[in-house]
Amino acid sequence: MFTGLIEDTGRVTLFNHRGEAGLLKVESTLPMEEIGIGDSVAVNGVCLTVTEKGGRVVTFDVSPESIARTTIGKLRSGSRVNLERALKLGERLGGHIVSGHIDCCGELTRSENRSGNRQLHFTLPVEQTRYLVEKGSVAIDGISLTVNTLSKEGFSVNIIPHTLTNTTLEQIRNGDEVNIETDIIGKYLERLLQPWQTGGGLSMKTLAENGFI
Repeated sequence: MFTGLIEDTGRVTLFNHRGEAGLLKVESTLPMEEIGIGDSVAVNGVCLTVTEKGGRVVTFDVSPESIARTTIGKLRSGSRVNLERALKLGERLGGHIVSGHIDCCGELTRSENRSGNRQLHFTLPVEQTRYLVEKGSVAIDGISLTVNTLSKEGFSVNIIPHTLTNTTLEQIRNGDEVNIETDIIGKYLERLLQPWQTGGGLSMKTLAENGFI
């Protein structure tokens, strides 16, 4: 579990394709003494498991599913990536609940400056827009952001200067793809509302049984 607050922008030192899977090495300024083998780290929003570490470099095995559904497979040596370690219980949840499981890839279609801020417009698969709401949360390459506007084809976000200079959004260009994770709460609610799943639709009983009340 993550918050979408980026701790570091690391540099890819190696990405090797291994058939449908891959091996990723990232150099980072994160405190390596606090990172253990088996720990989860979000890399551009993708939850990956640390398999090796040495010096300032951490190594991840990348599954075929992650290659197929995210932009991880397009990384090259020198690519910058957003990094966040898993949330510790008891810490402040400054962003929103981010699982590190990517729903789809989106594409930047327009970027414009407004009063010192950057407004970014993305398209994404139509079936994913139902999980977004205006002023709700979305994770773009692991960054917790607020949906400004919403349409059938996509959405826009506002990026403040601090976020722009401390994440990979500073280098994004029109046509670039990003990893999108929509708000997990909407997906659970949709699942509960499906009669074939709940045996009759949403009720106080099903809400209680699934921990919502």
